[in-house]
Amino acid sequence: MGGPFLFSHSPGGNCRFRRAKCYNPPMSPRPTTEQTIRRLRAVPLFQTLDDATMARLAAETQWYEYRTGEVIVPEGEAQPGLYFLAYGYVKAVKYSAAGREQTLRVLEAGDTFNELSVFTRRPNPATAIALEASGIWLIPRATLTRLMREQPDFAQSVIEQIAERMLFLVSLVTDLSLRPVTGRLARLLLESASEDVVLRPRWFTQAELAARLGTVPDVIQRSLRGMEGDGLIAVDRQQIRILDRFALEALAV
Repeated sequence: MGGPFLFSHSPGGNCRFRRAKCYNPPMSPRPTTEQTIRRLRAVPLFQTLDDATMARLAAETQWYEYRTGEVIVPEGEAQPGLYFLAYGYVKAVKYSAAGREQTLRVLEAGDTFNELSVFTRRPNPATAIALEASGIWLIPRATLTRLMREQPDFAQSVIEQIAERMLFLVSLVTDLSLRPVTGRLARLLLESASEDVVLRPRWFTQAELAARLGTVPDVIQRSLRGMEGDGLIAVDRQQIRILDRFALEALAV
C-alpha cells in the first residue's frame, strides 16, 4: 500500500485521492470580516495592501476547517487558489510508488502554501495534510491575479515569496543528498528550538521526523539516542532540550 489511510476533502468537493477515504463536511462558519482582516494583516505577503483592498480580499476568501489527518490538497489536482493557514499544522508530502513518505515542509499558523500550483496553473506537486485540527482561508486565483495587476508592490512580494520557496527546496535537496542523517537531525532541532527547547506536539513522532529527514524511524531513534548519550540533548515525551548547542551546531555543518 502507498501512503497513509486518510480522510480527504477539497474546497471544490472533489474526492479523488487514491490513498484516502473521502469526507465532505459542510464549509465551517467563517470568521468575521474583522477577524479575517486582522489575520491577513499579519501575513507579510499582504502587508502592503491598503484598507479598502484588504476588506475586499477578506470578503472574497473562503473558510475551511480540517480534522487531523485530512487531505487538504491532493497531489496531481489543480487547485483553485492560495491557502493561508490560520491555526494548526500542515505538512506537504510526496509519496513514492512503494508508499514511502518524504515530508517537504511543515507549515504553521501564518504560512501560505500552494503558490506554485496557483500561479503556474499546473497540478499541485505535493499533498498537503493536516497534522492537527487546522483552519484555513482559501484565496481564489482570480482574486490574486487581479491584485497582482492592480498592486505592483503585492506582485513584487509574490515574486519574492516564490523565490524563497525555491531557495528552500534547493536547501532541502542539498540536505537530503549531501548531509548525513545525524547532521540533518541536528539542523532540524536547532531550527525548531525556542530557547533551546523543541516542543513535541502529538504528531511530532519519530516516524514524522524520519519522513522529514528522508530516512526511517529506526535511524532517527539511534541518532537521538547517540546525541543524548553524548550529552548534546535530553529527550522526553513532551520536549527535546538542547544541552550543548555548540556541539550540535558542529554536527549540523
